[in-house]
Amino acid sequence: MAHLVVDFYSDTLGMETRMHVLLPECLTEGKAKTLYLLHGMSDNEGLWMRRTSIDRYAAAKNLAVIMPDGGLGWYTDMRCGLPWFTFVARELPALCRRFFPILSDRREDTFAGGVSMGGYGALKCALRAPETFSRAISLSGALDAADIAANGGALAPQNFWEDVFGPAAGVPGSENDLFTAAEALRDSPLRPSVYMWCGTEDFLYNMSARMRGHLRALGYDLTYEESPGDHQWLYWDKKIVDALDWLVPEEEGNPWR
Repeated sequence: MAHLVVDFYSDTLGMETRMHVLLPECLTEGKAKTLYLLHGMSDNEGLWMRRTSIDRYAAAKNLAVIMPDGGLGWYTDMRCGLPWFTFVARELPALCRRFFPILSDRREDTFAGGVSMGGYGALKCALRAPETFSRAISLSGALDAADIAANGGALAPQNFWEDVFGPAAGVPGSENDLFTAAEALRDSPLRPSVYMWCGTEDFLYNMSARMRGHLRALGYDLTYEESPGDHQWLYWDKKIVDALDWLVPEEEGNPWR
């Protein structure tokens, strides 16, 4: 895999930002499937490279991986702050396809994934921009924006959550509510496929369990797994391997490991 660290200007954010990019070197035909892999609240764009072997895992799949800086905006167009959702879900795929012509521009080849805050962002990309993303991976996802906005005081002060989501009372049913977003795509041909994992000792476990039940009730193509574990990279490094096997089956990958 080629590993690039790209500094670039985002028109959407109105500032310079950075992404880590992995590009396959053994692609013999066609264009590369692409995973936009999002970081968590305490992380930055480099943490997937530092804490996991995503380079090696992606090489086995001939999979391009884009790891952008998502700031602390929860991949939302913040009420008081920057439009992180528009940047990640709309500007970034178009920009990356211009920068890197090896990337496929087909919806069925374009995916979103993430951990914790990034799990929320990945599922939001697939549900709110389904014309671009066909599949989503959530590992230990913080998937209930209404719960976070109302009860996230252990993670950040309440005024922080109001800057991100707006007043807590307005979050249910809003653009940031993934449960509402899933309902809106119930009968759509663009309804994404979803892979979820959460550790049973994770403080976000109940959010994943609620989303599991919601997606199943709506008839989504959902692959859900849980196992002992809490909220740390020890588990995410292992589970991203399973997620990539779901995303790109073995027979589609690169035989040269």
